[in-house]
Amino acid sequence: MTHETQDGNIDEAVAAEEPPQYGVGPFSIREVALAGTWLVAFVVSFFPIYGDLGEGPSVWSSGIDWVLTVGVPTVAVFLIVLRRLSPQGIRRVGSLGIDQFASVAFSVATVLWLTIIWNSFIRLASGRVFIATWVVWVEFFLMLAGVLLTVLSPFIAPFAQDFRGRPEIPAHRNARPVLPVAPRPAYVRPEPAADADYTPYADDAAPGANAAPEAPAAPYAAAGDAEARGYDLDETPRATTDDAATTVIPLDEPDAGAADESIAAEAAATEPAGTEPAHARESFEPVDNPSSTVEPAAATAPQHQAFWALVPEERDIVDEIGIPVFRIGPTAWALVIEDRGDVFVVRHEDGRIGYLHDVSGVTRG
Repeated sequence: MTHETQDGNIDEAVAAEEPPQYGVGPFSIREVALAGTWLVAFVVSFFPIYGDLGEGPSVWSSGIDWVLTVGVPTVAVFLIVLRRLSPQGIRRVGSLGIDQFASVAFSVATVLWLTIIWNSFIRLASGRVFIATWVVWVEFFLMLAGVLLTVLSPFIAPFAQDFRGRPEIPAHRNARPVLPVAPRPAYVRPEPAADADYTPYADDAAPGANAAPEAPAAPYAAAGDAEARGYDLDETPRATTDDAATTVIPLDEPDAGAADESIAAEAAATEPAGTEPAHARESFEPVDNPSSTVEPAAATAPQHQAFWALVPEERDIVDEIGIPVFRIGPTAWALVIEDRGDVFVVRHEDGRIGYLHDVSGVTRG
């Protein structure tokens, strides 16, 4: 058994409980009375509402006043007639049933005709002329009768039978009870990104990372001091850093007597304060020898030296995949922890680290 058959049986059972309703043809007494009221109002609306009879304008020639005063009630009566002639046709207007729409239509029309009468009394009080004609009064009372046949008819005995025994159907979704409104959750501001997001640079972010690259410069000073003090340069000094060890190649001495002469010269000479140190005059002369060079690791050491940089305009600092992390500008110095030639590794004051790809015009501090 389908749902339509079940609904039909329910409708028949409900109708059997109520006494039969008699009317005029397919229409009930209320519907016939409402249609007659509208017909009289529709005919009267063609008469003038202002001025002398036959000379003043009617509601149809007074702008768009006819839409709510006569037009909407006409549509309501047409839908009531169509409902009886075609039960499966239009059953509602939006979320309103046809009877509900008719109640609204005649109520609005009644208020508008009353407004015209009220304005006429205001003109009468100021200019001693009542501009409204008898048409306005007739239309007002006809529309008021329409309100009685639509809004108040369920409470009037002759017309109340038209609303009894009607089958129950689900209400339109716009006419159903509304859902409760849930409170919006409070907005929680996200915490700033932690240093853990940049774990690939954890070694660079260590406190001693900036001082470690300075270690390769030590062989120069060690070699000069050793030669100035007469130590044997045949012993190979080593400097160890956190990343790798740098080895200085021993200098090529002309002969063994040169070292003895340097020791004797240091012991015999008494240099006053402010004169050029002996190791500045003599100790670096053997460096001109091509064999006494430092490995490339020492030459590239300044690239790992941290320094301050100032860019001429606002520039983006991006991560490994090119997403901007923060910006630096000409108003504040930025800390560069590594110089890779055409790319600077920059650390923000909050610990974030990124890459500066545009290094043109950068001022080093």
